[in-house]
Amino acid sequence: MSKQHIGTAKTLFIFIFTVLIGFILFILPNLFFGIFKINGGLSGINLLFIALFQFTTVTSLLYLSLKWLGKDFKFIGWNWKQWRNDGMLGIIIGLSWTAIQVLFIIPNTSGAERADIKQMLDMMDGTLLSTVSYIALGVIGGGITEEIYNRGYFINVLKSTFKNQKAGLWLSALLSVLFFALGHMPSNAIEWIDILVPTVLYTLLFIYTERLTASIFAHAIYNSTAILIVYYLYFG
Repeated sequence: MSKQHIGTAKTLFIFIFTVLIGFILFILPNLFFGIFKINGGLSGINLLFIALFQFTTVTSLLYLSLKWLGKDFKFIGWNWKQWRNDGMLGIIIGLSWTAIQVLFIIPNTSGAERADIKQMLDMMDGTLLSTVSYIALGVIGGGITEEIYNRGYFINVLKSTFKNQKAGLWLSALLSVLFFALGHMPSNAIEWIDILVPTVLYTLLFIYTERLTASIFAHAIYNSTAILIVYYLYFG
């Protein structure tokens, strides 16, 4: 057995272990508050607690995983040297997808009667605290933590196990998109479109820039603006 084969096997084992534990850490606080309904369940300040739990535990897990692999966060695209250009690109993409959703998709797919919109309204419950906490969840738990985990770690670590790095990049990116989409459990065609389109956009931003900055901005901007617009439309 060659050293390269041993290295690849070890990397794959650590990768699979990390991805599975990370997925559990993402859903654990949602299950906890959703089942036990402590302090109001999935609303209010609990949404901020969920965001902080996800960020702290998942990034800690990734730090340990990368350390085991002899890597660091720079290896997965944590590089803010071009943050202005990346940020502007991410903001443009995030706002563009928000506009498409709000102006065309949501109004033509049942609007407030959509299951995801109803869930958003329940979580915001019409209060400022819940809305601000929900935005924090969208930015910290979604825009930052999900991008580090689903884009940076998933794609770059899995890609490193391929001899052909170009083929490895695109296969890893495809698996990343599918994993991210399935993790959000879409149940119909509209929900698949809603999750696949932005996920592909975030992934292409990451591949194009080779950094996480643009995809973090795009994801965070979309999540936060979508929440604010839904709040304005139905609670304003």
